[in-house]
Amino acid sequence: MAKKTAEKPALIPDGKKRCPWCGTDPLYTKYHDEEWGKVTHDDKVLFEFLTLESAQAGLSWITILRRRDNYKKAFANFDVEKVAAFTEKDQARLMQDEGIIRNRLKIASAISNAKLFIEVQKEFGSFNNYLYSFMPNGKPIITYNGPQVSTPESDAISKDMKKRGFKFFGTTICYAHMQATGMVNDHSPQCDFR
Repeated sequence: MAKKTAEKPALIPDGKKRCPWCGTDPLYTKYHDEEWGKVTHDDKVLFEFLTLESAQAGLSWITILRRRDNYKKAFANFDVEKVAAFTEKDQARLMQDEGIIRNRLKIASAISNAKLFIEVQKEFGSFNNYLYSFMPNGKPIITYNGPQVSTPESDAISKDMKKRGFKFFGTTICYAHMQATGMVNDHSPQCDFR
Protein backbone atom coordinates (compact mmCIF):
# COMPACT_ATOMS: atom_id res chain seq x y z
CA MET A 1 0.00 0.00 0.00
CA ALA A 2 1.24 3.46 -0.81
CA LYS A 3 1.85 5.98 1.94
CA LYS A 4 -0.92 8.54 2.44
CA THR A 5 -0.08 11.92 0.96
CA ALA A 6 -1.72 15.31 1.16
CA GLU A 7 -3.18 16.11 -2.21
CA LYS A 8 -4.23 19.50 -3.37
CA PRO A 9 -7.66 19.22 -5.01
CA ALA A 10 -8.13 20.51 -8.55
CA LEU A 11 -10.46 23.49 -8.82
CA ILE A 12 -12.18 24.49 -12.02
CA PRO A 13 -14.46 27.48 -12.56
CA ASP A 14 -17.51 25.73 -11.06
CA GLY A 15 -15.74 25.86 -7.66
CA LYS A 16 -15.98 22.12 -6.98
CA LYS A 17 -13.01 20.29 -5.50
CA ARG A 18 -11.83 17.34 -7.56
CA CYS A 19 -9.06 14.79 -7.50
CA PRO A 20 -5.90 16.43 -8.87
CA TRP A 21 -5.47 13.90 -11.71
CA CYS A 22 -8.50 15.10 -13.66
CA GLY A 23 -7.24 18.68 -14.06
CA THR A 24 -9.58 21.04 -15.91
CA ASP A 25 -10.19 19.23 -19.22
CA PRO A 26 -14.02 19.13 -19.57
CA LEU A 27 -14.01 15.52 -20.82
CA TYR A 28 -11.82 14.41 -17.93
CA THR A 29 -13.84 16.31 -15.29
CA LYS A 30 -17.14 14.91 -16.66
CA TYR A 31 -15.70 11.38 -16.50
CA HIS A 32 -14.36 12.04 -12.98
CA ASP A 33 -17.63 13.53 -11.73
CA GLU A 34 -20.09 11.12 -13.33
CA GLU A 35 -18.34 7.75 -13.69
CA TRP A 36 -14.99 7.24 -12.01
CA GLY A 37 -15.36 5.44 -8.70
CA LYS A 38 -19.12 4.94 -9.09
CA VAL A 39 -20.07 1.34 -8.38
CA THR A 40 -21.45 -0.61 -11.31
CA HIS A 41 -22.38 -4.27 -11.41
CA ASP A 42 -23.41 -4.17 -15.09
CA ASP A 43 -21.45 -6.71 -17.14
CA LYS A 44 -21.79 -4.57 -20.27
CA VAL A 45 -20.06 -1.66 -18.52
CA LEU A 46 -17.45 -4.02 -17.07
CA PHE A 47 -16.72 -5.33 -20.58
CA GLU A 48 -16.53 -1.78 -21.95
CA PHE A 49 -13.91 -0.84 -19.36
CA LEU A 50 -12.04 -4.12 -19.87
CA THR A 51 -11.76 -3.22 -23.56
CA LEU A 52 -10.88 0.44 -22.97
CA GLU A 53 -8.42 -0.17 -20.13
CA SER A 54 -6.67 -2.88 -22.15
CA ALA A 55 -6.37 -0.47 -25.09
CA GLN A 56 -4.87 2.08 -22.71
CA ALA A 57 -1.88 -0.09 -21.75
CA GLY A 58 1.19 2.11 -22.24
CA LEU A 59 -0.89 5.21 -23.03
CA SER A 60 -2.63 7.94 -21.02
CA TRP A 61 -6.27 7.45 -20.07
CA ILE A 62 -7.27 10.75 -21.73
CA THR A 63 -5.98 9.33 -25.03
CA ILE A 64 -8.53 6.51 -24.77
CA LEU A 65 -11.25 8.68 -23.28
CA ARG A 66 -11.09 10.97 -26.32
CA ARG A 67 -11.58 7.91 -28.55
CA ARG A 68 -14.28 6.26 -26.44
CA ASP A 69 -17.13 6.98 -28.87
CA ASN A 70 -15.02 5.59 -31.70
CA TYR A 71 -14.36 2.43 -29.68
CA LYS A 72 -18.08 2.13 -29.01
CA LYS A 73 -18.79 2.17 -32.77
CA ALA A 74 -15.83 -0.04 -33.68
CA PHE A 75 -16.60 -2.65 -31.03
CA ALA A 76 -20.35 -3.13 -31.62
CA ASN A 77 -21.48 -0.89 -28.77
CA PHE A 78 -19.43 -3.15 -26.45
CA ASP A 79 -21.78 -6.08 -27.07
CA VAL A 80 -19.55 -8.89 -25.82
CA GLU A 81 -21.27 -11.58 -27.92
CA LYS A 82 -20.80 -9.58 -31.13
CA VAL A 83 -17.16 -8.75 -30.34
CA ALA A 84 -16.44 -12.40 -29.53
CA ALA A 85 -17.75 -13.28 -33.00
CA PHE A 86 -15.43 -10.83 -34.81
CA THR A 87 -13.46 -12.44 -37.63
CA GLU A 88 -10.12 -11.76 -39.28
CA LYS A 89 -12.04 -9.46 -41.65
CA ASP A 90 -13.22 -7.46 -38.64
CA GLN A 91 -9.65 -7.28 -37.34
CA ALA A 92 -8.49 -5.95 -40.71
CA ARG A 93 -11.32 -3.36 -40.62
CA LEU A 94 -10.30 -2.28 -37.12
CA MET A 95 -6.67 -1.91 -38.19
CA GLN A 96 -7.87 0.71 -40.70
CA ASP A 97 -10.02 2.59 -38.16
CA GLU A 98 -8.22 5.85 -37.35
CA GLY A 99 -10.60 6.50 -34.45
CA ILE A 100 -9.07 3.78 -32.26
CA ILE A 101 -5.57 2.69 -31.30
CA ARG A 102 -4.52 0.59 -34.28
CA ASN A 103 -2.37 -1.92 -32.49
CA ARG A 104 -2.77 -5.42 -33.95
CA LEU A 105 -2.09 -7.16 -30.63
CA LYS A 106 -4.54 -4.97 -28.68
CA ILE A 107 -7.26 -5.47 -31.30
CA ALA A 108 -6.75 -9.24 -31.31
CA SER A 109 -6.73 -9.31 -27.52
CA ALA A 110 -10.02 -7.35 -27.34
CA ILE A 111 -11.67 -10.11 -29.39
CA SER A 112 -9.98 -12.90 -27.45
CA ASN A 113 -10.83 -11.20 -24.14
CA ALA A 114 -14.50 -11.05 -25.23
CA LYS A 115 -14.53 -14.83 -25.71
CA LEU A 116 -12.90 -15.34 -22.32
CA PHE A 117 -15.31 -12.84 -20.71
CA ILE A 118 -18.22 -15.02 -21.90
CA GLU A 119 -16.55 -18.13 -20.47
CA VAL A 120 -16.21 -16.39 -17.10
CA GLN A 121 -19.87 -15.32 -17.25
CA LYS A 122 -20.89 -18.94 -17.82
CA GLU A 123 -18.73 -20.16 -14.95
CA PHE A 124 -19.69 -17.50 -12.37
CA GLY A 125 -23.13 -16.38 -13.56
CA SER A 126 -21.73 -12.94 -14.42
CA PHE A 127 -18.38 -11.24 -14.83
CA ASN A 128 -19.38 -9.04 -11.90
CA ASN A 129 -19.71 -12.12 -9.66
CA TYR A 130 -16.25 -13.20 -10.75
CA LEU A 131 -14.61 -9.84 -10.01
CA TYR A 132 -16.30 -9.43 -6.64
CA SER A 133 -15.25 -12.94 -5.58
CA PHE A 134 -11.79 -11.36 -5.07
CA MET A 135 -13.07 -8.44 -2.99
CA PRO A 136 -13.14 -8.39 0.83
CA ASN A 137 -16.62 -9.63 1.81
CA GLY A 138 -17.62 -9.26 -1.86
CA LYS A 139 -17.87 -5.47 -1.43
CA PRO A 140 -16.14 -2.41 -2.94
CA ILE A 141 -13.15 -1.00 -1.07
CA ILE A 142 -13.95 2.46 0.25
CA THR A 143 -10.91 3.36 2.32
CA TYR A 144 -8.47 5.80 0.76
CA ASN A 145 -4.81 4.83 0.92
CA GLY A 146 -3.31 7.56 -1.23
CA PRO A 147 -2.19 7.27 -4.83
CA GLN A 148 -1.26 3.72 -5.78
CA VAL A 149 -1.14 1.60 -8.90
CA SER A 150 -2.06 -1.82 -7.54
CA THR A 151 -3.43 -3.65 -4.53
CA PRO A 152 -3.41 -7.27 -3.37
CA GLU A 153 -6.88 -7.56 -4.96
CA SER A 154 -5.73 -6.25 -8.36
CA ASP A 155 -2.71 -8.56 -8.14
CA ALA A 156 -4.95 -11.57 -7.51
CA ILE A 157 -7.51 -10.66 -10.20
CA SER A 158 -4.91 -9.96 -12.89
CA LYS A 159 -2.98 -13.13 -12.01
CA ASP A 160 -6.14 -15.23 -12.32
CA MET A 161 -7.20 -13.50 -15.53
CA LYS A 162 -3.76 -14.07 -17.04
CA LYS A 163 -4.06 -17.76 -16.15
CA ARG A 164 -7.40 -17.78 -17.99
CA GLY A 165 -5.75 -16.24 -21.07
CA PHE A 166 -6.74 -12.56 -20.83
CA LYS A 167 -4.22 -10.15 -22.38
CA PHE A 168 -3.28 -6.53 -21.64
CA PHE A 169 -4.72 -6.76 -18.13
CA GLY A 170 -1.82 -6.69 -15.69
CA THR A 171 -2.22 -5.52 -12.11
CA THR A 172 -1.91 -1.79 -12.94
CA ILE A 173 -4.53 -1.97 -15.70
CA CYS A 174 -6.69 -4.12 -13.43
CA TYR A 175 -6.46 -1.54 -10.67
CA ALA A 176 -7.44 1.22 -13.11
CA HIS A 177 -10.45 -0.94 -14.09
CA MET A 178 -11.34 -1.32 -10.41
CA GLN A 179 -11.18 2.47 -9.96
CA ALA A 180 -13.22 3.15 -13.08
CA THR A 181 -16.00 0.75 -12.09
CA GLY A 182 -16.18 1.64 -8.41
CA MET A 183 -14.69 -1.55 -7.04
CA VAL A 184 -12.45 0.85 -5.15
CA ASN A 185 -13.20 4.46 -4.22
CA ASP A 186 -9.97 6.35 -4.81
CA HIS A 187 -11.37 9.87 -4.81
CA SER A 188 -9.14 11.92 -2.54
CA PRO A 189 -10.65 12.79 0.86
CA GLN A 190 -10.91 16.47 -0.17
CA CYS A 191 -12.79 15.67 -3.38
CA ASP A 192 -16.45 16.73 -3.51
CA PHE A 193 -17.21 13.56 -5.48
CA ARG A 194 -15.85 11.03 -2.99
